Amino acid sequence: MAAVPAPAAAPLNEKNVLPIDTITTPLPPAIDVTRPPPQRTNAVFDTLLATYHSFQDRRKALGLSNPGTVDNISAEVQRSVFLTNQTFSGLRAELNKSFSIYPLFQISHAFSSGSQLLSPYTFLALYGTNNILCQAQLDSDASFSARFNGRLNPRLIFKSSVQIQPQSGMSPGGAQVSLEQDYTGDDFTASLKSINPSVLEGGLTGMFIGSYLQAVTPRLSLGLEGVYQRPGGGMGPEAAVSYAGRYKGDDWIASAQLLTQGGLQGSYWRKLTDKVETGVDVNLQFAGGANAMMGGPSREGSATLGAKYEFARSIFRAQVDSKGKIGCLLDKVIAPPVRVTFAGEMDHVKNAAKLGLAVSIEASGEELMEQQDKITPAMPPF
Repeated sequence: MAAVPAPAAAPLNEKNVLPIDTITTPLPPAIDVTRPPPQRTNAVFDTLLATYHSFQDRRKALGLSNPGTVDNISAEVQRSVFLTNQTFSGLRAELNKSFSIYPLFQISHAFSSGSQLLSPYTFLALYGTNNILCQAQLDSDASFSARFNGRLNPRLIFKSSVQIQPQSGMSPGGAQVSLEQDYTGDDFTASLKSINPSVLEGGLTGMFIGSYLQAVTPRLSLGLEGVYQRPGGGMGPEAAVSYAGRYKGDDWIASAQLLTQGGLQGSYWRKLTDKVETGVDVNLQFAGGANAMMGGPSREGSATLGAKYEFARSIFRAQVDSKGKIGCLLDKVIAPPVRVTFAGEMDHVKNAAKLGLAVSIEASGEELMEQQDKITPAMPPF
């Protein structure tokens, strides 16, 4: 009987060949090389470590940014819109000279007349790099002030300042030393400041201020500030705590600070147009208020409203408060090196008025103009 031949193998073609991707084996899960899996030690430690990593992942997913410091929580109102530390009286002339932009080196001569707060002559010198800032100021009445700031690393900045005031008929004189450390995180800022610290009177004396501001959401930041003061002469220590909050909208910012001793300060800033800003500040003191550490109760309140207008070559600021004061300041650039500033203030309650006029000249040579096109300017840690 003849053998039955075996069936011939079907020829290979595109219909009976399995695709390559259908026979691949599943890949193992990807490993985060930036955070290798920790070695197991004990159940409690592993649970805490896993919780910490989970919290950090959720924290990064929020996309939070650094909120700044508690001291600058209302900087848009106090430093940009209001006339704080900008108004003056009498006549003033300034001559500023810049020698280089990296390292930054500048000197300034200021002459004043008709002012009870400004010295007749002031000399100022400034030197700075990306990591160091040195500044010194000497007045004709022998008043001296200096500060030194250093950026220890991209997140930690050390600040120090010294002020020496001689005794005169209007001032008892004195000296003050301030030391400050600021740590800037991705979404928080921690600061520690000490004023006149000393251990020469049988213990630690001086004033110590610690603050912490944390971004909770992309718009909301919360923080607190603690003050501990221990004067010399056997006086007992005093302490105070304040809570701070800041909310940032699309074109407005609201901030508030609450003192546990009975003080409340609120600020509101809004950008009306590209060149117009406005701000309002309300300060309430009750049940001891902000003067509780000074020993005297105070119950009072004040409100200030201000506006800022930016023109092509000038800036105009104006403000009015609930105590009857009206002030304005006009800063105008006459020519690129010449700037004129006019300041005025009227107090209706005290029936007093102040006027101020200042001229500032920026002197810079052709070499400095060439440096601006070739060298990146220094960014000192102010």
